Amino acid sequence: MPGVQMRSHQRQVGNTRAAAALIENCEREALALLRENLSPEGILAAGRAPVARERNYESVFARDASICALAMALSGDRVLERGAAASLASLASRQAANGQIPNYVDGAARGDFWYVGCIDASLWWLIALEWLQRRGVRGLRGLGTHARRALHWLRCQEHPGIALLAQNEASDWADIMPRSGFVLYSNALWYRVKRLYGLPGAELTRRHFEQLFHPTQRDRPEHRRLRLLAEEAQRRRRHADLYLSYVNLGARGEEGDVFGNILAALMGLAGGARRAAVLRAIARAQGGAPYPVRAVCEPIPRNDARWRSYMGRHRQNLEHQYHNSGVWPMIGGFWVAALAAAGMRQRAQEDLVGLARANAVNGWEFNEWFHGLSGKPRGMPRQSWNAAAFLLARRSLEGKLFDGASG
Repeated sequence: MPGVQMRSHQRQVGNTRAAAALIENCEREALALLRENLSPEGILAAGRAPVARERNYESVFARDASICALAMALSGDRVLERGAAASLASLASRQAANGQIPNYVDGAARGDFWYVGCIDASLWWLIALEWLQRRGVRGLRGLGTHARRALHWLRCQEHPGIALLAQNEASDWADIMPRSGFVLYSNALWYRVKRLYGLPGAELTRRHFEQLFHPTQRDRPEHRRLRLLAEEAQRRRRHADLYLSYVNLGARGEEGDVFGNILAALMGLAGGARRAAVLRAIARAQGGAPYPVRAVCEPIPRNDARWRSYMGRHRQNLEHQYHNSGVWPMIGGFWVAALAAAGMRQRAQEDLVGLARANAVNGWEFNEWFHGLSGKPRGMPRQSWNAAAFLLARRSLEGKLFDGASG
C-alpha cells in the first residue's frame, strides 16, 4: 500500500506541475497574441488573415477592444497599454453626433453602428475608459468629453421611470439572439457604469434590476408598468436561481444567459447567497461542457416561440452552437473571475486550466468558440478577447478585480 500511495502522490504532483506549466504557457501566448493583433488604430478583434479581413475581424470592435483594454492595462507592458488607449481613442474619433460609440472602426477609420442600438459598445467603452484612467494609462486626453456624450446617449435609452436600459433584439454582443426590451446583460453593465461615473439613480436601477430579472412575490415593484412585467415574468420559471435573460411585454428569456448572470455576480448586483446560488446554477448547467463555459444553460430549439429565422443563418446559431450554448473562452475568463470573487478558488483554478486547454487547441489558436457538446473548434481563430479574458481570469486569482463600484 505505501507504494500505491507514493505513486498516487507522484501523479498528483505531476498533474499539478503540468497544469502550472500550461497556465504559464497560456499567459505567454496570450500576451504575444495581443501584441501581434495590435494596429495603429488599436487592438484588432482577431489575427490578420484573408477570412478575418472579409468578415471585418481586422477591425477595432468596441466591446472586444474594451475587454482587451482591461487586461492590457494590467499587463505591465507599455506597448499594450498604449494599444489599449489607442483603441478607445479610435472608437471615440468615430463617435456619432448623438453620442453613441460605434460597434467597430475599420482600417479606414469608418465607424459601423450595427442595425439598431448596439448598446453594449458604449457601455464597455465607458467601463474601459474609467479602468485605464484609474490605473494611470497615458494617451486618454480629451476622452472625457466623449464619455459625457456617450453617457448622455445611454441615458436616452433608459426608461425614465424604470431606470433600466431598453433595447432592440440582437443589438448587443449576442447579435443573433432574440433578447429585447429590458436585457440582463446590458443592464448589469449599465449599473456598473452608473456607479463608476456617479450617475443618479444607481440604487433604483439595482432595485428594479432585482425585481424584474429575479421576480418574487415578496418584493413587488411599486412602478405599475414594471410590476405588470415582473408578475408575468414570475410565472412558471424553469431556472429559479438564475436571472432571466430579458423581459419584454409578453416575453421573457429563460435560456439562462451565462454571461449576463456572471456580470450580475461580478458587478455588485448579486451578492452573498444570491451570488452563490447563481454560480451554482451555472455550474450545474455546465455538466459535460468540453471547456469553460457554454453561453447559455439551455439552448433555444427551432420549434420554440423564441426562435428567430435569423438564428439559422449559415446554420450558425443552432443548438449548442455560437451564442445558442456554444462554448466561449472569453466568457470563461469572466466565469473564473466570478468564482474567485465568490471564494470558490478550487473550481476557479480548475477552470483556469480548462481555459488554457481551450486556447491551446490547434497549436494555440485561441478559437472564438467551440461546439457546446463535441468541443469542436469553431469561429475565427486568434481571438484577442480570448487572450485578454484568460489574463483577467489569472489576475482574479491574485486579487478581486470587479467587486464593488471601483473594481
